[in-house]
Amino acid sequence: MEKIKAVCFGEVLWDVFPNHKKIGGAPLNVAFRMNSLGIETSVISQIGADKNGEEIRDYLKNSGISVDAVSSTSNYPTGEVQVILNEKGSASYEIKHPAAWDKIEVSKTKVDITKKSDVFIFGSLVCRDEISRNTLFELLRAETYKVFDINLRPPHYKKEVLEHLLRSSNFVKFNDDELFEISEMMGSKFNSLEQNIKFIAKTFLPNTICVTKGNHGAVLFHKEKWYYNSGYKIKVKDTVGAGDSFLASLTAKLLQKENPQTALDFACAMGALVAGSNGANPEITTRQIQDFMFPK
Repeated sequence: MEKIKAVCFGEVLWDVFPNHKKIGGAPLNVAFRMNSLGIETSVISQIGADKNGEEIRDYLKNSGISVDAVSSTSNYPTGEVQVILNEKGSASYEIKHPAAWDKIEVSKTKVDITKKSDVFIFGSLVCRDEISRNTLFELLRAETYKVFDINLRPPHYKKEVLEHLLRSSNFVKFNDDELFEISEMMGSKFNSLEQNIKFIAKTFLPNTICVTKGNHGAVLFHKEKWYYNSGYKIKVKDTVGAGDSFLASLTAKLLQKENPQTALDFACAMGALVAGSNGANPEITTRQIQDFMFPK
């Protein structure tokens, strides 16, 4: 059977913690996890012509992820983010601008890879700079299944850009705060989670919406049906990348025609195990997830 092909577009960077640094960026984290779940994955991004950039390229290659569309520039450094963890392990971020990933230019290679993909995954943060934003808008014209991972990082987003991305998407993932903020921004008068999910579905017409609720699990509205998971108990080390692994797992399982409830449960378990580990991309096997979900 031919492998499903995924493309992840956007920021690749270093997460700099108080006493160490790790490779990250939402699109890279999603690509890593999807690749580990049997999806053939490519990243479209840009790194600086520096040691940090070389290490990211090597990391992607060694993980089996295609770097054909990861360009390099000597004009801007490879991205870095200062990660601040509170006492519960929840992360806040200081994102340096401009970085190499802010200046991703459109090319034939990037367009061709996107057109040949089964799924194209992107976030809102990469739109903070006009150059990468214009490239994303160009790639969104391709006929492929589009997954929008909303990633609101003040002050890096505007209403009209979010509207364009929502209208271009088949599948949108929010966290609960993002859902309420964006629904209100777009004119919703509703107060409940489900009402606002339906408001987004009716206004922008994606066929799938997922809202994560931290340690309380997630809600999935898929093809007019509701699915719920109330979360898994775990001792949190840090939340960096947990949402990215959740999205990658849910998308991979839905593309692999898994039952939506099973897909949601698996994705919530994956997100919990990542939150219970250090960094965004710990190695986690399907067997570990099964043992976690169904302990003997």
